[in-house]
Amino acid sequence: MIDALSPDVLRTRFDSSQFDFETTDDLPADTEVVGQDRAVEALEFGMNIESDGYNVFALGPSGTGRRELVQHLLEKQAEDEETPPDWCYVNDFDEEREPNVLKMPPGRGHDLKEDIDDLIEELKTALPAAFESEEYQSRREMIQEEVREDQEVALERLQERAREDDIALIRTPQGFAFAPIRDGEVVAPEEIESMPDEEREQVQTQIDEYQEELQEILRKVPEHEREAHERIEELNEEMAALAVDESINVLRQKYSNLEAVLDFLTAVRNDIIENVDFFVQASQDGGQQQAQQSPMMQQGQQGGQRGAPPDGAFWRRYRVNLIVDNGDTDGAPVIFEDNPNYQNLVGQVEQIAQMGALVTDFNLIQSGALHKANGGYLIVEARDLLTQPYAWEGLKRALQNDEIQIESPGQALGLIRTVTLEPEAIPLDVKLVVVGERLLYYLLDAYDPDMDRLFKVMADFDEQIDRDEGHEGEYADLIATMIADEDLRPFDRAAVTHVMEHSTRLVSDAEKLSGKIERIRDLVQQAHYWAGQDDAETVTDAHVQQAIDAQIRRADRMRERMQESIERETIYIDTDGDAVGQVNGLAYLDLGGFSFGKPNRITARTRLGKGEIVDIEREAALGGPLHSKGVLILSGFLQGRFAQQYPLSLSASLVFEQTYGGVDGDSASSAELYALLSALADVPLRQDLAVTGSVNQHGIVQPIGGVNEKVEGFFDICQERGLTGKQGVLIPASNTDHLMLRPDVVDAAKAGDFHVYPVETVDQGIELLTGLEAGTRNEQGAFPKGTINGKVEAQLRTFANRRRQFALTDGQMESVDA
Repeated sequence: MIDALSPDVLRTRFDSSQFDFETTDDLPADTEVVGQDRAVEALEFGMNIESDGYNVFALGPSGTGRRELVQHLLEKQAEDEETPPDWCYVNDFDEEREPNVLKMPPGRGHDLKEDIDDLIEELKTALPAAFESEEYQSRREMIQEEVREDQEVALERLQERAREDDIALIRTPQGFAFAPIRDGEVVAPEEIESMPDEEREQVQTQIDEYQEELQEILRKVPEHEREAHERIEELNEEMAALAVDESINVLRQKYSNLEAVLDFLTAVRNDIIENVDFFVQASQDGGQQQAQQSPMMQQGQQGGQRGAPPDGAFWRRYRVNLIVDNGDTDGAPVIFEDNPNYQNLVGQVEQIAQMGALVTDFNLIQSGALHKANGGYLIVEARDLLTQPYAWEGLKRALQNDEIQIESPGQALGLIRTVTLEPEAIPLDVKLVVVGERLLYYLLDAYDPDMDRLFKVMADFDEQIDRDEGHEGEYADLIATMIADEDLRPFDRAAVTHVMEHSTRLVSDAEKLSGKIERIRDLVQQAHYWAGQDDAETVTDAHVQQAIDAQIRRADRMRERMQESIERETIYIDTDGDAVGQVNGLAYLDLGGFSFGKPNRITARTRLGKGEIVDIEREAALGGPLHSKGVLILSGFLQGRFAQQYPLSLSASLVFEQTYGGVDGDSASSAELYALLSALADVPLRQDLAVTGSVNQHGIVQPIGGVNEKVEGFFDICQERGLTGKQGVLIPASNTDHLMLRPDVVDAAKAGDFHVYPVETVDQGIELLTGLEAGTRNEQGAFPKGTINGKVEAQLRTFANRRRQFALTDGQMESVDA
């Protein structure tokens, strides 16, 4: 029989003497990445290759610090890269629905925005002043006076000629009229009627002639007024140009190397001059009225609007909307978008409510994460991205088109036809890193044909780190870095090694360290807390253990209730004695991040049959596919070992007793096989031993997960009832390297009170459980009598003979009936 494992093997200890520091204050604390060489190489490749489509999908389990690590590496890379340009939107004065984009050197966008704001402030004063000046007023009055004088001169000449013919030109409230004169007085209408017909007709003829001349003069009045208006317009434009050009020319000189800005300044100048009537009317009305404006110009008059000038919305049309300002950016930007919905990625055009309607203008264009990361790097979480409607499609469209087109999801999908802004697209040059679980990556790769074109680099983060001297030193410095970042108490060497031991336990592998950095950071923070409770200046080994115990205490209510049920015999688990066809199997539960082992009684019953092994869990729809596979393997083992010369005439049933939920996994298949062999051989199994491990068709015991929790789960039951020195657990020998048992379990093993047996084959396990030799076939091909295999084979032969006898009896009866 095999021997129990040495207590030294049950928990791998870290030797603190290998470290030459006293506390973590002695470490450089500059390590952000440990043991992720493959992922780091992939990220560096993706960052440096310049071809299209080489975006990165960083995959791996959560808690490995994927996103923080990616961001750290990108920021380090971005420090030495060129700072990207600023981006601005300005009004297109010819087509206000399609704002223009300005690309500016870093920091120049902010300068332009301030310069335009200063220009506006200057013009708010200079333009009204120009139209209120004496020069303007006198020149305007001169033009108007010239028109009036021309009209008056023509009327006076007409009036003088009419007087020579005794006809007077009279101004009435209804207009001009002619009437005859006698003795220097205008003749009344009734006197005209009493004139002789010949005289009256002669007067009327004269009046008609002068009336025609008057109408000709009056017909020329609109023409004169139009001429005056045109001259006043020219005057207005001249005065506006004088007020604007000086300031505009200063800006032209400042931005002389930026052609797009010069074009914009020209457009601003021309539009101000075209809208000069606004300033004229404002000066005439004392600033109390504004010229009629378009809806775009009118918006912003409500107080408190973003960027609205204090005196109204007219000046908004000339402002610069700086959507990306890289003036304070050193190197390339690295942006993490924690809420990657459609608008936050590609930007949006905001709207405001005014007079019951929604209005907008280019000043309400808001940038998205793609704008901010343009020329650099963008990081998003895959799960957050995929749960936002249209965000994934919008992001792909931007990458495929190499441009950012701001539009609402409804516009992008063709569902909305309302008139709104259509800003000019911005060229896109960004490296995208999507961080997510492996399952999401493989699902996207399987179902989205664009994945291969857009994400050609996979950075796979490992949840396990090889434990060697180099990585242990880096891991210690990683712990020191966490402590420095969080400004925690320093850890002494023993505390650091204890954290590393716990890291090894998290991955259930003595040759690995945990890559789930978040779990380690949590432990470090909690150990710091318990040290604070003791008013300790340094965190010690005891504080780390206290933090671990507190973690378990907060999470182990279900384990406590399960153990209580076993102790009160609500759930039947024997820890002494023996029984036929009954064995203690070990299950592994993970609830809310807390894992523990749960003993289960497994029983088997056998009888004559047709070679069927009934999995009661499967028949009751409680067994998962992996568990059903394990049971089917048992049939393969029995047929291969015992049914080479005769049919397997067995009918057996296997069940996990007192289970009321689903059962899955094949880690109990060796325990089920032991119960089945015990039932066939009619040999009792020890109940002070528990079993875990899967088995293959050749009887080889295979490794399983959760070995530490399973051993500890049975140990806790035995300890509660009293350790006898005979109790223990059978584990696969290949799981030996995974053992990181609790210190109390190791102490019990040292005292000889509890044992862990490494089992390689079913034969080794059955010998431990029964105390009998398993037996191997002799030269004649038979198992020795008295061995387990011999007893099983004898029983199966008996079943086969009986089955043959029943078949013969049935055949004779059929012949007689015939």
